[in-house]
Amino acid sequence: MHYMFLIYNCEDRPKPGDAAFDDILARVNAFADECRRRGVFVAGDPLKPVSTATTVRVREGKPMLTDGPFAETHEHLGGYYLLNCRDLDEALELAAMCPQAHVGSIEVRPVDHIPGLNHGVA
Repeated sequence: MHYMFLIYNCEDRPKPGDAAFDDILARVNAFADECRRRGVFVAGDPLKPVSTATTVRVREGKPMLTDGPFAETHEHLGGYYLLNCRDLDEALELAAMCPQAHVGSIEVRPVDHIPGLNHGVA
């Protein structure tokens, strides 16, 4: 089953050139390598800072654009992993191993499969 790991509160991550950058990069890459070794890695990417977000809503047929995230919150989505785990137990085990869990939080959610929904890659 596919599980989405939503990574929150990691916007203060070290930047290239910072003393801690190489360490966190090595830990994040080791986590991705472990997921690949287990055969569960599907995808994973960091997101640009929340200041780059634009929220789109359509009301009465007209698009409304707002700078920033949808909700006013102190928790910001910073990235994701999509993993194909055997069950929730494996997903939770991997979430606890995720380096970002040590500075932020990981929301683990199963991906829903809706009959007739066609979102495959063409």
